[in-house]
This record gives sequence, C-alpha cells and structure tokens, in this order.
Amino acid sequence: MRFHLFELQFLFRITNVSRKPTPRTGFVHKHHLYSFSTILSKPHQNLEKGERTSKSLVYFNTQITKHGRNGNIREAESVFRCMPCRNIISWTAMLTAYAQNGDIVKAQELFDKMLERNIASYNAMITAYVRNSMVKEAFELFSRVPECNAVSYAGMITGFVRAGMLDKAEKLYFETPVELRDPACSNTLINGYLKMGRLDNAFSVFDGILDRDVVSWSSMVDGYCKFGRIADAKHLFDKMANRNFVSWTSMIDGFMKSGNFEEGFELFLEMRREGTVEVNPVTLTVMFEGCGSFARYREGIQMHGLVLRMGMNFEVFLGNSIIIMYSRFGCIDAAAKMFHNMSRRDVVSWNSLIEGYVQSSAVEDAFKVFEIMPGKDVVSWTTIISGFFNKGLTEKAIELFKLIPRKDSVSWTALISGFVNNEEYEEAFRWFTKKLRKAFRLNPLTLSSMLSASAGLANINQGLQVHALAIKMDMEFDLSIQNGLVSMYSKCGNVHDACKIFVSIDSPNTVSFNSMITGFAQNGLGKEALDLFSKMQNERREPNEITFLGVLSACVHVGLVEEGWKYFNMMKSVYHLAAEPNHYACMVDLLGRAGLVAEAMELISLMPFEPNAGVWGALLSAGRTHLRFDLAHLAAQRLIELEPDNATPYVVLSSLYSISGKSKDGDQVRMTKKLKGIKKSPGCSWIAVKDKVHLFVAGDQSHMDIEEIKVVLQMIVMEMIHPIMDFTGLRSTLSWSVFCCFDFLCFG
Repeated sequence: MRFHLFELQFLFRITNVSRKPTPRTGFVHKHHLYSFSTILSKPHQNLEKGERTSKSLVYFNTQITKHGRNGNIREAESVFRCMPCRNIISWTAMLTAYAQNGDIVKAQELFDKMLERNIASYNAMITAYVRNSMVKEAFELFSRVPECNAVSYAGMITGFVRAGMLDKAEKLYFETPVELRDPACSNTLINGYLKMGRLDNAFSVFDGILDRDVVSWSSMVDGYCKFGRIADAKHLFDKMANRNFVSWTSMIDGFMKSGNFEEGFELFLEMRREGTVEVNPVTLTVMFEGCGSFARYREGIQMHGLVLRMGMNFEVFLGNSIIIMYSRFGCIDAAAKMFHNMSRRDVVSWNSLIEGYVQSSAVEDAFKVFEIMPGKDVVSWTTIISGFFNKGLTEKAIELFKLIPRKDSVSWTALISGFVNNEEYEEAFRWFTKKLRKAFRLNPLTLSSMLSASAGLANINQGLQVHALAIKMDMEFDLSIQNGLVSMYSKCGNVHDACKIFVSIDSPNTVSFNSMITGFAQNGLGKEALDLFSKMQNERREPNEITFLGVLSACVHVGLVEEGWKYFNMMKSVYHLAAEPNHYACMVDLLGRAGLVAEAMELISLMPFEPNAGVWGALLSAGRTHLRFDLAHLAAQRLIELEPDNATPYVVLSSLYSISGKSKDGDQVRMTKKLKGIKKSPGCSWIAVKDKVHLFVAGDQSHMDIEEIKVVLQMIVMEMIHPIMDFTGLRSTLSWSVFCCFDFLCFG
C-alpha cells in the first residue's frame, strides 16, 4: 500500500510514544518501530481494543472535520484513508468535508459506498446538493430519508429558498411537524421572505415562533433595516434579551443608511459600553462607511484610532473601508498611506485607491496606480475611463476602452455614460449603436443613459426608440428606466406621457418625484409641481436638494414669492438641508421677476459663500427687466470676472444703453466685446435623419452636404413662389419671408 508523505507523518504522530530527545530528531519514540510497522501492514484494523480504539477514532474524526472546515480537503482525505478503522461518524465527517468544499462528485461516490447511513449522513448529502444548486436531487434524497429531523427540513427549505422556489419552501415548511420548525426552519423561511421583500410574511412567521433565538431576532432587525423601516427594526432591537454582532451591526447600518448618523454612532458607543459583543471588523467597516458617506472627519479619525489602540489586524476588507473613507474625505494622501501600509491587498484595495484619486481629480496619479496594478478587473478599467471623461479627456478614454481585453456590458455602459455626462450625445448614440451591433446584452443603466442623451438632444423620436427597446428587453418596469422616461418626456415637452409613466411606477423613489416635479416646472406647470411636492410630503418621502431646486423653479414660473420663501426656509428648518448656489439663484430670479430687487440684493449679501454665475445672471436679468442700470452694471461686472468669455453681460449692457439713449456707451461695450474676441453663440436648429443628428447654425456652411441642401432649398423656394393655386396676397408675403430665410441660411 502506498502512502503520501503527509500520511506517513500523520501516522508517525498518532502512535503511542514517549518522548525523549535524541541528537537527530529531538525525540526517541518508545515502541515506535513496532507500532508504526503494524499500522503499515494492517492499516484497516484496530490499533488496540476498547478505550484506546475509541480515543483514536475520536481523534481521527476530529481531524477530518477540522481539515474540512479549513478547506484542506486533501489532508482530510489522507486522514480518512489511513484510518485503521472507521465508523459511521468517520464516513459522515468525510462526506461533510466534501460538501463544505463543493466537491459534489466525490461526495456522491462516498455516499454510495457507505454500507451504513444515519440521519447525519443523509443531511450531509442533502447539504452537498443544496450548496451545488442541485435542488431536484436534494429533494429526491430528502424524500427517501427514513425519518427526517429538524436539520433535514431546514436544509431542504434552505435549498428551495436559494433556488427562488419560495412557494415550495412554504409548502414544505407547513408540512414540517410543529415541534421541528423552531427555530431553524422558521429562520430559514423568514430569510426567504426577506430576500423577496415580503416583510409582512416574514414577521408573521417570526411572530409565530415559540422558541426564538438570536438569529430569529437578528434576521427581522436586518430585514426591517434593509427596507428602510428603521422604527420597526429599533422596536424589535430594544426587545432583544440577547444580541450578537449581527443584530448590533444591522441596526447601526440601518441608521447609517437611512441618514441618521448620530443615532448610528451613538448605538456603536452603546455596544462598546455594554461589552457583551466585542468590536469586530464587520461593524467597524459599517462605521468607516458611515463616516465617509456623511463626511464626518472627526469621528472617522476616532474610529481609525480605536482600531490602532486595540491592536486589531487590518484585514483586507477593513483596510479597504478605511481607504474609501479617507478618499471620501478628500484626504487622498491618508488613503494612499493606508494602502501602502496594508500587508495584503486585493483587487478592491487597488480599485478603492484608483477611485479615490479619480474623486480627487488626480487622474494622472490614478493612472499610475492603474498601470502597475496586477489583475485588473472591469471595475479598474471603467473607473479610470470615467476619470478621463471627468477631465474632458475623451480621446484618452476611448483609447483606453479599446485596450480592454474583454469588453462586457459594464465597460460599454461606462463609455456611453461618459459621453452623456460630457453632453456629447451624438457620440453616445454612435457608440450605443456599435454596442447593439456587437450583440452585447443591454442593462438598465445603459438605457437610462440613452434616455438622458435623448432628453439632452430634445429628440423625442430617439427617446421613443429607446423606450421601445426597453419594452422589448422587458426592462420597462425597471425604476431607473422609468425615472429616465419621466425626465426624457418632460424635457421633450411631452408632459402628458411623462405623467403617465410617473403614475405607473409602483414604488416611486425620491428621484422619481424629482423628475416629475422638475418636468412640471420646466414646462410652466408650477401649480402641478407644487401639488406633487405636497403629495410627496404627505407620503413622508424625504426630499433632497434637487427636489427643492425643482420646487423653487416652479415658484419662479408661477411667480409665487411667499411660497418661494416658505420652501427656501423649509430646506434648513424642516429637512436640515443647506441651500446651494443654485437655490439662491432661483430665489434671486424669483425676487427679481417680482420687482423685489432690494430683497434680491439683500439675499445675495447674506449668502454664506461667493455668488456663482447663476446668481449674478439672475440679477442681471432682473436689472434688464426693470431697467435698473446700477444692478445690471454690477451683475455684468461680476459675470465678466467669473466667465470672461461669456457674451451675455456685454449684449445685455449694450442693449440697456441703447434703450436709454446712451448709444456711445453701447458702442463702447460692443467694441470692448469685439476687441476681446468674444462672440455670442449663434442660434441653431437640428434635425435627425437616419439616426444621425444634423446641426444647422446661422451663417454656417460647413455641412458636408451644403451644396445639395442649397439646391433642394432653392427648389422648395421656387415651388412656393409659383404655387399651382394663386393666392396673391399670401404669396407675396410668403415669398419675401422665404427668400429672407434662404438668404440667411446660405449667406448669413
């Protein structure tokens, strides 16, 4: 019989020995030669009778179990093979080891060889099938089990839940004898309900459990938190007699995810004060993520200091969370230091640092890390591509995209989204068409980006095609696509269809409400926008900064000054949101249009930051409307300082001077504009022909088909001048208008 080196070493170790040092091995093993040779010659006979045999079996079985749990399947096999005798526990331990390590073939072979089986053997094989997604085989074996126990039922219910067969899981659960349901089977079904978002069903099972354990409580707390029902989660959490790190972590994470940083941080401190659960890397990761998301620099530093004081090993995922936190703080040097101090790094570590550099607009540094990164994945490529797009380096982004070894739907989406974010909508459609031709599977994010491109071009025909594609791909009820459709139809002026899409959304989120409120406001339907905001408040939806931007815009369109002030003040007093420059610009515009220029100036003086171009543009517009030369002059000066190449302040000032009879001042402004080489953006129009957008600018003859366009246009003009039916009065007026348009298009 042949033995591996490991087996020989193992056999050598378990024989009965007394240890005395020798010069060579360090030990002299009494009776070693006899014991060892006996094992080699008779490997499947008992070493000794009675008690010693029992102890040996326990030791062997324990070793198999330990190696199986640690993933050392080869060592477990070696122990099993060299056992002098085996019992049913030995066979079951080896079967379990195969099941734990996903070797279903060897598990089946071993199970078939077993002369004797007990319930543990059957359960181990059922577990092996379940872990390998072989639910049909698992249920067939389950049906042959002589007498199932709680583990058998729980294992089979778990298989159905993992396979998404919740109806079968429910059926089996209610067929399970009541005395075997709690807590394992009940906990499994609860997790299945939570996975499908059926909170009420989950609570119904939880409420019926007579013997709840900490897993039962923790599962419900976690489920409520994940679905935003923080009050319900906290109610259960407070009733828990015993809590483990899962319940604490779930509740803390629930507070963080719902925007309640203070409550989450205080709960972490309470966990430390109680001392029943040790601080662990998972909870710390949640804390680092919360500190980063809420830009709580001081608390983040304290958490990092706590880890250092406790002398905890920086596990990879914990180090990654610290890198991400510092990156969100904008402390990229601290993030890089953490990265270099990590003894082990994975692909997430590299990607987190690259993302940090990109967020800090240090794309060059991000690219340096990217170049030396081993094992780049799709996240690495898409992050650096997005970084180049953010800096306006479109050509570099395209070049990098072409170098991706294996392009998938995610990388294509990153490229298309980059074009859309840079307002290069035609390029987005061009690359989107390439993606379709290469038969890559579409995802909701890609279609959402294309809806944004359609909205940016105000091309409803393109938007309709994308909508049709979403229906064809069975994605029309995806929330991100529904939100994109609302925005697209609104920006294209089709508020009716936008409203129909919004009403059809089962569970609209804040983005859904924002899209519809903004759509109403952009189309002059201020009252409808404010009514929808009231509905949002009544449903206890949390508005954000974008919501209030849409609401204030609605007030501007309708001219509701008092309501505008109410909503502007509501941001901070009710929702604790800080007004941003665009909110101030809306208020200045609202006050300016109402003629309350003094209030507008006072608001500008009270701004906690420097006014941006939008604020001064709103004041300039108010000065022009109410012929306030002093305000217009001040606003124009500030605009020129912020945007030297913007022609608007020059045009408005020269127009005001002309109106007031100060033609010399108007000429001087125009001369200054001309000397600086500043040109007003010309008016333009466009049409879409065969999926290509053709742009026409006044006086521009750069179109590649300009000569054919002139010929066709001249034919149309001649046809209109000499109609078949003579409507003399209309013809003379129309002819002159058409000639003027033709002359303007061709010659400027």
